[in-house]
Order: sequence, then structure tokens, then C-alpha cells
Amino acid sequence: MVSGAGDAPRTPATPQETSTEATFDQVIAWVATTFGYRAAVACSMADAVLPHAVAAHLPWVDVLFLETGYHFPETIGTRDAVATAIEVTIKDVASRHSVAEQDALHGKDLFVRNPSLCCQLRKVEPLTVALEPYEVWFTGVRRDEAPTRAGTPLVTFDEKNGLVKVNPLAAWSFDDLLAYATRHAVPINPLLNQGYPSIGCAPCTRKVAPGEDPRAGRWAGLDKTECGLHT
Repeated sequence: MVSGAGDAPRTPATPQETSTEATFDQVIAWVATTFGYRAAVACSMADAVLPHAVAAHLPWVDVLFLETGYHFPETIGTRDAVATAIEVTIKDVASRHSVAEQDALHGKDLFVRNPSLCCQLRKVEPLTVALEPYEVWFTGVRRDEAPTRAGTPLVTFDEKNGLVKVNPLAAWSFDDLLAYATRHAVPINPLLNQGYPSIGCAPCTRKVAPGEDPRAGRWAGLDKTECGLHT
């Protein structure tokens, strides 16, 4: 369904490891047991693997989708498909200003002149507000996506937002993601199979050439690799 500082608190003991690391399912089960529905899933709608995996333990969990106003039509279509195919509650998270209002305040196409400010206004600030009711947020960040993400832990404390951050798919590869989606008939964004392994806002995302890292198509040609959500 779609609907509209001080010392950091101590993170509860993380799940027991059965090998080098806990599995994604063990991590999600730990969150469900420890925090219950005080957790939310952030999803860009490149795929619905993370919402599907979390919903197995927390049916109708809140899934936060950043509606930036600049998405590919395929991304909006994936969001709508997820809303009907998986037992989750999708919540669109939008900036306090529409694209037209932002253009009036900062000039047209801010993403060209100052992409970091555009991301701050349309992604980072809205998500910070949306996360306030929760104690945990799940992300789909994976170590294989880019060198900047190679050290991503399964569980950490997000000091910027003041809550636990869980990355249960951190150790997965892109092939692992697609295999899970196929096995469970999970909706994926059609652009994934069209040369877009990492999908963001349409004006700032291009196809990735063979051999490039998966996020090379994001803000191509700029000294920018992250929108600010995970830094």
C-alpha cells in the first residue's frame, strides 16, 4: 500500500555469527526481534529484494521511497508494482519544495550547477525527517557497488540520524541480488537489465560501460560518488 548529539546510545548486541559473518536473514531476524516495527526500510526501487527479505520477518513494514521528482518512469512503475506484490507499506518521502518551487528558489536544473545541494534538498533532508519515528533503518548498500562502499558493515550506528543502520545485503554481489529476485519473483526495475546497475534520478544517471564499477553511471563526469545518504 502507498501512503502518503551527545553520546550515541549503545547498540544492542548483534546477531550471533555462524560463519565469518551473520547471514542477511539472521541480521533481519535480529532486528525484528530486538526492535520490531520501530524499523523502516529505505528503498530506491532499483529492485525490491530488501523490502521482500525484511517483510518475511516484519509484514507490512514501512518502506521509505524518496520521491525526488526526477525519477525515471520505470522507477515509479517499480514502486507501484512493489506496493501490490509485497506485504509492505510504501511511504513516499518528498522534499518540502516541489521541483518547480526549488527552481524558483535556486534556479532551474540545480542538479547541473550544484548536484550536492540538490541531493541535500531532495534526498538527505527529507529522509532525515522521515526517519525520526524509527530506531533502525535498513539499507540495500552493498560492498561491491563502489570502492567507497567496500567497508560497509552489516550493522552500525548512524550518528547523523541518531539510529541504528542495518545493511543486511552488504556482502552480496549484483548476481546474488538478481538470483534472489528471480527465485522469489521479486519486482525489479527494468533498467537493471538495460545497463543501469545503479539507478538514481534520471538527469544524473547514465548507462554503465562494461568493466566500470556499478556506480560509475551516477553523476558521471563529476567529482561526486554519493548523494549524502550513506556518508
